[in-house]
Amino acid sequence: MIKRRDLLQRIQKAIRRSRVIVLIGPRQCGKTTLAREFLSPGEKNYYDLEDTDDLVRLEDAKSSLAGLRGLVVIDEIQRKPELFPLLRVLSDRRPLPAKFLILGSASPALLKQSSESLAGRIETIQMSGFSLAEVTPQKLKPHWFRGGFPHAFLARSNEMSFAWRKEFVQTFLERDAPQMGVNIPAPMFRRFWTMLANTHGQLWNAADPAASLGVSQPTVRKYLDYLEHLLMVRQLQPWHENLGKRQVKAPKIYVRDSGLLHLLLGIQNEKDFQNHPKRGASWEGYVIEELFKQFQPDDAYFWATHNRAELDLLFIKNGRKTGFEIKLNDRPSLTPSMRIAIHDLKLERLFVVYPGKENYSLDDRIQVVSIFNLKKMK
Repeated sequence: MIKRRDLLQRIQKAIRRSRVIVLIGPRQCGKTTLAREFLSPGEKNYYDLEDTDDLVRLEDAKSSLAGLRGLVVIDEIQRKPELFPLLRVLSDRRPLPAKFLILGSASPALLKQSSESLAGRIETIQMSGFSLAEVTPQKLKPHWFRGGFPHAFLARSNEMSFAWRKEFVQTFLERDAPQMGVNIPAPMFRRFWTMLANTHGQLWNAADPAASLGVSQPTVRKYLDYLEHLLMVRQLQPWHENLGKRQVKAPKIYVRDSGLLHLLLGIQNEKDFQNHPKRGASWEGYVIEELFKQFQPDDAYFWATHNRAELDLLFIKNGRKTGFEIKLNDRPSLTPSMRIAIHDLKLERLFVVYPGKENYSLDDRIQVVSIFNLKKMK
């Protein structure tokens, strides 16, 4: 059992200060396991909307929920979005007899229409699979290779992990995505997702996938948005400064879970992975996701100019700008691009993240940091 202490603390703090807490994450990432730290299925305050018995209990939702006290958990809320207006009424009672922890497999964008009625009452926490800090840094290689989904990471072998991820993708395409309102034939959606995997870490260009799939560019942009909203893909937008330089304007695309990336690339074992041409891009995406989990930025971008100055990641938090370069080599050194990024973007700090164990400085504001020491970067 891997304890997710940081997430538990975030949820506990949110429960203390907010009336309605929404925990968002992809299916099978561990939301229900976390909720069971607060209530057990079978308790009258716990509703799993994939359970027909619990759906029956909520046929008269107002009378069922109005009399409850303490914390109420509602799992898979996207199956019954008509509950949101009722939750507004229940969360406005004074004194407040109950708070609500809501679990959803869709992203905030897909839940937006339903949650608008809870404006000012709701706190959203987004989660994903296990982080490296949760599984311990000693597990870096299997975590990077298998990804963070609990069943994939904890599988008894790479073969079993691959089989689980394969089944996950198939179920996601054939059942989960349609239930979320995605009306795309599963084989075509799989082809598109695979195309994205093969351009992981590169600039987005709608023309090539549109031509390959025989659809319009607006249509493939819609496909991309669906995968982003379902928390499978990250679109990292470009940052723009008034520099008098031609800057890149297209987003970069990443498959968020490294294990799913490797499945879509057809990588079944570590031997094949060692020499795969996407290994460096895989590392970049893996570190980016770990940095998001660690820093929880207010905004995030990448930056690049047509003169090849670039920055892999730019975080803005509490008004402060921090830059990140991600390297797979054994001992990163100072580059002209790092100096340009520090100067042009007016960064407070720039960290270079790599898989080694030693931390060292390249400049007053540029430090090389081991992937094992991300917490020391704050």
